[in-house]
Formats: sequence, C-alpha cells, structure tokens
Amino acid sequence: MDLFESGESRSYGKAERGAEVVASRVPWARFSSWLECVCVVTFDLELGQAIELVYPHDVKLTEKEKTSICYLSFPDSYSGCLGDTQFSFRVRQSVGQKTSWFRDEDAYNRDAPVTLQRELAHYYGYVYFRQVKDVSVKRGYFQKSLVLVSRLPYVNLFQSLLQLIAPEYFEKLEPCLEAVCNEIDQWPSPVPGQTLNLPVMGVVLQVRIPSRNDKPGASPLKQSYKENLLPAPMVLPTVHELDVFKCFQSILIHSQMLWELMLLGEPVVVMASSPTVSSETVLALISCVSPLKYCCDFRPYFTIHDSEFKEYTTRTQAPPNVILGVTNPFFIKTFQYWPHIIRLGDLKMSGDLPKQVKVKKLAKLKTLDTKPGIYTAYKTFLHKDKALIKRLLKGIQRKRPSEVQSAILRRHFLELTQSFIIPLERYVASLMPLQRAVTPWKNPPQIRSFNQEEFMKTLEHAGPQLTSVLKGDWLGLYRRFFRSPNFDGWYRLRHKEMTQKLECLHLEVICEADLLAWIKDKSEVEIVDLILKLREKLMRAHRQQLPVKEEMLQRLELYIQTIISSLPEDLQAVLRRH
Repeated sequence: MDLFESGESRSYGKAERGAEVVASRVPWARFSSWLECVCVVTFDLELGQAIELVYPHDVKLTEKEKTSICYLSFPDSYSGCLGDTQFSFRVRQSVGQKTSWFRDEDAYNRDAPVTLQRELAHYYGYVYFRQVKDVSVKRGYFQKSLVLVSRLPYVNLFQSLLQLIAPEYFEKLEPCLEAVCNEIDQWPSPVPGQTLNLPVMGVVLQVRIPSRNDKPGASPLKQSYKENLLPAPMVLPTVHELDVFKCFQSILIHSQMLWELMLLGEPVVVMASSPTVSSETVLALISCVSPLKYCCDFRPYFTIHDSEFKEYTTRTQAPPNVILGVTNPFFIKTFQYWPHIIRLGDLKMSGDLPKQVKVKKLAKLKTLDTKPGIYTAYKTFLHKDKALIKRLLKGIQRKRPSEVQSAILRRHFLELTQSFIIPLERYVASLMPLQRAVTPWKNPPQIRSFNQEEFMKTLEHAGPQLTSVLKGDWLGLYRRFFRSPNFDGWYRLRHKEMTQKLECLHLEVICEADLLAWIKDKSEVEIVDLILKLREKLMRAHRQQLPVKEEMLQRLELYIQTIISSLPEDLQAVLRRH
C-alpha cells in the first residue's frame, strides 16, 4: 500500500475535493455550515426565560450556553420593546465543547477575509423578539424570541432571514421551523468568492460570500442576470455590513476618536435605550478598523446575567480590552470606573441636522438619568477630518440616501486604517529572508524579529503621510498600538503567513533539487534522516493547508518512494510500515 495514500494527507485531499459529497451524507452538514442551531426562547411564569425548542433536536448545548442564550434573547425590562425587535449578541462557547460539524471549516477560514472568519470559541445569536398584548396569557403579553445561533458574523444575512421566517413562525409554530431548517440544509456551503442563491419559504436570497482576495472597499453585490430565476431573487448587497451612518448619526463629529479607540482596543461601554441600538453600534464600531481584525472581545448586547459579568466588572484589576453594549441604566454605576463610556439617547434634531453628543468628563457619570455623551478623558492622537464631517452633514441637508452616506464613512475609515497599516505591512515584508537564502539542504532561514525602534525610523520617509492628509501624532499612535491586543493579533497572523510562505519556498527548492544525486555518496542513516524530514514536510503541508500545487506534493511523494526503493529491503519494509 502507498504510504502517502493513507492518513491525514489522503483524507484532507478528499475532503477538499468532495465537500459537497460529504455534506450530502452527513446529517445536517449543510445546515451546520451556516448555523449551529435555531432556538425558541419564551417567558415562563415560574422559570422566567426558558428555551422552548432547539432545532435540530440532537444539537448539544451546555446548560451554561442555554442560560446565556435565554437571558440574551430578551430585551431587559428597561428597554420597553413592544412589537417586534431585532438585535444580536455574542457568547463564549463552553470549554471542551466539540467544534462545528462543518467539515470544510479550515478551507472557509483560509479563503475568507480575517474579519469574517468562522468563530472558533464564540457563538453569535441573531434575535427576532416579539412582545404583543395577549389577554389569553396570564401576564397579558405574548413574549417570544426566535434565535439563529451561528459562528458566522453575517449579521445582515441572518437578520434578513429572520424577517422572512419569524413572523411566519409565530403564526404556525414548530412545523414551519422544521420546514425552514430542512430548506437551509439544502443550501450550498458558504464558499468565499461565490455568489449563491439560497431558497427559503418561496423566496430566493442572493448573496455573495466575501473573499480574502476581494479588493477592500469594492462595490457590493448587484443583481445577477446570468440566470432567469423565478421568483426573481431578493438580492442582499452584503452579508455582513450594517448602516454605519445610521449608527453614527449622533456621534459623527467624534468618528476620529472612535476609530482610534477601536484601533487601540480600549475598554468601551456603549449604553443605549434598546438592544437593537446597542448591538448595531458595537458591530459598527468594530467594523471601523476593517480590514484589520478587531482582536479584542466584544459583546453587542450584554446583561447582568451574562456568564462573564463578574469577570468584566471586577474592580480588583483594570477594565479588560472589551467593548460591551448595554441597556440597563444601573450599569452606569457598575461601569463608572471604565475609561470610555458612550451614552446614546434618542436621536434629536437641531434644525435639519442630528444633534451631536458632546465629550464629557467621567466624573459627571454618576446618576441614572445621565445625559447622552461620550464620557472619557481620552485625547486623540490625530486631528479631526473636518472636510469629511462637513461632507456628511451636507449630505443630510441634501437628503442623500443613508447607504451613500454609509459608503462615504466606510471609505474614510478604510483609507485611514490602510494609511496606518501599510507602513507596518511594508516593514514586516522586509523581515522575510531573501529567496536566494532558501536552499534544499538546510532548514529555512529565520524571519527577523520585529524591532519597534527600527520600524519607527522608517516612518520619516515611508509613513502614513504618503497616503493620508490627516495631521497629528502618528508616532504616538503607533507606540500606543504596539501595546494593544490588535497589534499582537495582527503580528501573529502576519508571522504565521510568512512562516508558511517560507515553508512553500523551501518545498519548491526541494522539489527542484536533484535528491537522487545527493544521496549517492550518503550513508543509510543520512538517507533515512532525509526521508523522515521530507515526510514531516509533506505532512505539515497538508496539515497547515499550505498554498502549494498538488503536483508539487505528488512529486515529493514520488521522490520519497524512489529514495526508499534505493535502500536495502529490510529497511524499505520498516519505512513503508511506519
């Protein structure tokens, strides 16, 4: 039997090539590539919030996860949400839980933008909550939430899906939900770069799954006319983007400060009147630094019942690097020692413009009726972009559509983030060894360490001033960034990518070398050592899914077999067995 036709390498290759075949055999495999499960949470007079139903029925949630989902699926009593309310939350997965059933998880994460990768340790909850008067119920109100639990940060897709299925579910209950889940189980898996048609309840949702290779800031999905679909698809321009402008209306003039706070991973609390506003604002804030991944924890909706409540509100240590969205006014007392609190109220107009909240001293944050404002002592490193603010405010007066205003704001944040990151990318690229230093007979050379002072010296001639008109203390911003979790996360990712690139280069030079000529004058010990090292290389290439051509790996396998065949038969038998 061919040694390399078994084990990890073979199973990986087949999983990659036959994902759809596997999906058709494993129960709920396609469903689980989109969702973990669907939950129905209701209000029980004796138990309080309780999970009424989990679908598929064999999904195993821990008691801790169930409790978290229960409490986070209802707005707290201070929100006073009557009618239908939609919002999102994010919870930590219990330790030791098995990962997703989705088989092609690694392939998805490899090709997706880092900001849209499947979560490995958290679940997102997308909620549709209904509270209406109902005399047949003891409390006088019908209160129920339909919750989609997923590892994907596709807020726009899942909230749009809920708008279709939740009203129908509240009328027809479980049979309707079962039918919807079966339809989702027929969807193709999300593949970055592909436009997919997703049928559900007589509607076809058309979405494009973003890819790592997309140009940042590229225009969203337009109607696809290649197929004559009946009914005509409901095109979602984006699976994940929110109306950033709507979220920022009352804090527009502080957008520069908010971008810096997100870049630096500062502890921030967003206090809003409803979980809809709190969750959308938190998600809009972390999207400011895209395409940089926000590496701190974030909770779009957070309550006192959250399992991390004690951990995040302890006063024995500094506030953690996390952004929390809350609605309970009693949190003001709990979080008054936090460095940055954004208190949002109902949007008020000043003439034909939204009234902008002011930056206020933290000392004023003491009472339950605290006025809207940004409570912080933070001083921005960079100056405000007055031209941007003027353009957006003019857009409001001219009744420019919200999606156009959002595109302007998103483009501004993108250019700002790119201006900041490009010098870092350029410097990190210089840490890679030269290609000619990679030889087949030695281990790949080491990547040079990141030297902060050496990097700072490069900024004089190749800094953000080349691409950004904003003035200010860019050097101070970099120094502060180096101490943040976002720098640590960014650098780890870049280092991993460079290490993999070195591995690929090393594999290429090994495949191009004349290995058979090299072993002619070598001892058996040296030849066996070479075989073991080549095998390790091959296994690592499969395990890490290195971006190398399949033919190259096959050529290396052939080399290994040929070298083994040159050894005495007893040694051949041992090597083929292990």
